[in-house]
Amino acid sequence: MRSQKKGPFVDAHLKKKAEAAMAAGDKRIIRTWSRRSMIVPDMIGLTFAVHNGHKFVPVYCTENMVGHKLGEFSPTRTFHGHSGDRKAEVKSAAVGPAPAPGAAAPKAGA
Repeated sequence: MRSQKKGPFVDAHLKKKAEAAMAAGDKRIIRTWSRRSMIVPDMIGLTFAVHNGHKFVPVYCTENMVGHKLGEFSPTRTFHGHSGDRKAEVKSAAVGPAPAPGAAAPKAGA
């Protein structure tokens, strides 16, 4: 949490680009590596391409995002899920599906 007396931090080059885009009414995406910059009310309606270490992730700034940092909306890690229980998978595949309880086997002569 940043001190209120210090105010929000926005990189100077990013602030300049955002102000120029707002003045010109330009809706083009602004590419940035500045994940540490805070979203301020002047940025509402602009789209930033925030670098996540691998690619640029588009972030459209809304009024709910004010006060958050750009990097919060560009995840750097992808979670693919925990690995399953390998023993249970192998065991169930080898045995095959169990017959329903109480079900009789079909008769050959009928």
